[in-house]
Amino acid sequence: MDERRWHEVDSYLGSQLLEDDPVLDRVTQTSHEAGLPPIAVSPLQGKFLYLLARLIGARRVLEVGTLGGYSAIWLGRALPAAPAGRLVSLEVNPMHAEIAQVNIAEAGLAETVEVRVGAALESLPKLAAEFGDGAFDFSFIDADKHNNAAYFSWALQLTRPGGVIVVDNVVREGHVVDETSDNPAILGTRRLFSDMAREHRMTATAIQTVGEKGYDGFAIAVVEASQGR
Repeated sequence: MDERRWHEVDSYLGSQLLEDDPVLDRVTQTSHEAGLPPIAVSPLQGKFLYLLARLIGARRVLEVGTLGGYSAIWLGRALPAAPAGRLVSLEVNPMHAEIAQVNIAEAGLAETVEVRVGAALESLPKLAAEFGDGAFDFSFIDADKHNNAAYFSWALQLTRPGGVIVVDNVVREGHVVDETSDNPAILGTRRLFSDMAREHRMTATAIQTVGEKGYDGFAIAVVEASQGR
């Protein structure tokens, strides 16, 4: 089966399960016009994140990797209105963050979604000091892949027992199985799975996906116990 069929299936499923969404269409358009890489989650994947957050009754969400704000808007919509609902999204690129903030405001989520600019591995310790361990119900990791393991470690600390952590792009078109790869994204993703295999404070699985975003997959974990550092 070729990739054209993957797109056709996504298009069909979207036509059946997604409503017209001018706000998110504008996010996609403005991100493209600004030259942001086309690596945001697909509409169906965005709604999947939205449903996961709703299923656990999430009130606080952590996102690592904002890009143009597409996934932040999906997740922000799953939360109660501010101040009860809050999403903190970390973005290293100031231009991306600026575009995301405009998109988030136009989606009516400026009071709910906060974008913090800076390297995530510098921002995450500050979040831990500010909010404390287990402060978030849901964490979504979709940033530079070579730091996946470190991001996951911080998410495990910051996500409450019973909370959910999702890591995107963990299959890498199947290259995750390549033990000889020197690609930093592959090395980082393999390190993530190695750490997850040894971690007894969460229960996890990984799913391969195909669709308009190509061949990839995600890992999903439920936190069983809080973690201190």
